Amino acid sequence: MQTSASPHLFSVPDDHGSPQPQALLRGGIDLGGTKIQAVVVDAEHRVVGSSRRATPTSGGAGDVVDALALALHEACRVAHIAPHELAGVGVGTPGAVDTQRGVVSNARNLPGFEGAVELAAMLTEEVDTTVRVGNDVGVALDAETLLGAGAGHASFLGVWWGTGVGGGVVLNGQRWHGRGAAGEIGHTIVKRGGALCPCGRFGCLEAYAGRRAMEERARKQAGRGKRTVLFELMEKKGLDRLTSGVWAKALEKEDKLATRIVDRALDALAAALGSSVNLLDVEAIVIGGGLGTRLGQPYADEIASRMRKHIFRPDAPPPVRVSTLGDMAGALGASLLATRPVAV
Repeated sequence: MQTSASPHLFSVPDDHGSPQPQALLRGGIDLGGTKIQAVVVDAEHRVVGSSRRATPTSGGAGDVVDALALALHEACRVAHIAPHELAGVGVGTPGAVDTQRGVVSNARNLPGFEGAVELAAMLTEEVDTTVRVGNDVGVALDAETLLGAGAGHASFLGVWWGTGVGGGVVLNGQRWHGRGAAGEIGHTIVKRGGALCPCGRFGCLEAYAGRRAMEERARKQAGRGKRTVLFELMEKKGLDRLTSGVWAKALEKEDKLATRIVDRALDALAAALGSSVNLLDVEAIVIGGGLGTRLGQPYADEIASRMRKHIFRPDAPPPVRVSTLGDMAGALGASLLATRPVAV
C-alpha cells in the first residue's frame, strides 16, 4: 500500500531535521471505511508528521490494527520520533465506542469489527504507548469546535458524509454524548420501509447517502444496463471502490447515473438535517467526511436549499458550512484524546 507524508496546511517547518520536544508530541489516527490518516502534532495542534494508507477491506480486526500501526510509524518517522516516545495516541473510529475500556463494536464498514474489538489494547501492543479511542465523527467535531468551522458557535450539528453517514451534536460548546451513542444521524429514518441500510434496518439516511450504499446502487443499475463512467474512472485510477474523488469526477462529467444517485442522497440529507434542526434548533451545521469535503460548499448550499422545506422556521435556517479542517479533522480530533487524563 502507498503512504503519503506530504505537508499539510497545519504543518510546521522542520528546523534542520531536529525533532520537537518529545513530551509535546502526540499522535492522532482517523480510522475510516476507506482510508487511515495518521498525524503527529505538537502542543499548538500543528502537524509535524503525517501518513495515509488505505483501510483493509478484508481479513479481520488484526489486519486493521496492523494498518493503523504502520500509518502511525510512518507519521512518526517524518516527525523524527518513535511511537513509544509520544505523549499518547488517540484513534477516532466508526461504531459504538466504550471510551473507558477502549472497545469498539458494530463498526460494520470495517472487516472484523461487527462484534466487540479491544482496539486500544491491541494497538497499544503494537506501538507501546497509551492509546485512547473515541467515535470518529465525535473527535472530528471536537477539532472543528476548537480549531475549525464550529468555533464561535455555542451549538451545531456535525454530519460526516463518507463511506457511511456519521454525526454529532455540540450543545453549549460541549459535545453531547447522551448515553454513548448521541448524534447517529446516519441511522435516523428518512423513509419508512425504505432501502436496506448496512446496519440491517430499513429507510436509514445512510442507506441513501452513505458512499457504500451509493456504490451498491450504482453497481446494480450498471448491471441492468444503465450507462455510467463511474467504474471506468475507478479502474483508470487503479481503485477497487468508488471513492469520493471518483464520484466528484463523474459529476464533473455530468454522468447521469452518478447525478441521480447523488441527487437522491442530497434529498435524504436535507430531510434528516431538517428534522434535526426542528428538534435541536442549532446555530449551524458543519458537513465533513470524504464526500462532504470533496464536493464542497456548492453541495452544502444545495443541501441547505433543499432543507428549507423541511424546517419549521424556514425564515431562520442555520448556515450549512463545510469543515474547514477538511480530511484532517478526524486525525486532529483524535490527537486531542491524548491530552485527556487517564480514567481511574
